[in-house]
Amino acid sequence: MTILVTGATGNVGRPLVERLLAAGHRVRALTRTPEKAGLPAGAEVVAGDLTEAASLSAAFEGVVAAHLISFNGADFAPLANGAEIMDLAKRAGVRRVTVLKEDVAKSPLDEAVEASGLEWTHLMPVEFMSNVLEWAESVRTEGVVREAFAEAKSAMVHEADIASVAATALTGDGHAGREYWLTGPEVLTHPDKVRTIGDVLDRDVRYVELGGDEIVAEWRRSGFSEDDIEFFLAMRTDPPEAGYTVLPTVEEVTGRPARTFAQWVRENAAAFGG
Repeated sequence: MTILVTGATGNVGRPLVERLLAAGHRVRALTRTPEKAGLPAGAEVVAGDLTEAASLSAAFEGVVAAHLISFNGADFAPLANGAEIMDLAKRAGVRRVTVLKEDVAKSPLDEAVEASGLEWTHLMPVEFMSNVLEWAESVRTEGVVREAFAEAKSAMVHEADIASVAATALTGDGHAGREYWLTGPEVLTHPDKVRTIGDVLDRDVRYVELGGDEIVAEWRRSGFSEDDIEFFLAMRTDPPEAGYTVLPTVEEVTGRPARTFAQWVRENAAAFGG
């Protein structure tokens, strides 16, 4: 069967394409820029943009299962054309979908998926381990991480584990109508993460605590909106319990334990100068 993966060059889409191909499935990979995709040779790479439903007709043709994302990959805004996307999917004969959610609140795509009559599974990761790549330059050049809110906790999840759950739900039974909250196997603070990076790289990497005003000023310099900053502050000063509660979902769905942050660092050591 042909499986469509949208957001195919993203942090979850890329390992999902690789995993499905390795399992012997035909994969159609959707991206806005196919010429830059760099996906495995076995994938059928097609051009399309989820914000423009008219660009998706060919992508859905002959597809029986699809991995969707509920947000615009360019700016992470919720997709407003969910009903149009699902109409295309149903007319093409899609029977099963997974949706990678960006927010707890339901997007128009989430609502359209649930009303579609298809088998659907929502994926809700608490935080991507790849967020730590924002520290890569300072670790590589200075051996320092400058952050605020040292006590903020996260049960961050490896992107490959999100992809594994998606692949399982797309190709197996028993996942319809489920919302899977996905975490890693441990709860980490910023200093915990920095310590792990140093241990894996076998280097001295220091954590330097910034004040709240300093980190807000840094976010503004980086171009984040006031809404973004308000969200970042809320996640660090009053995070929902779900964000720092380890769940067994990854292992329950895939049969394999969730990957650790140390494993993620080993796989991405080059980015940090390792």
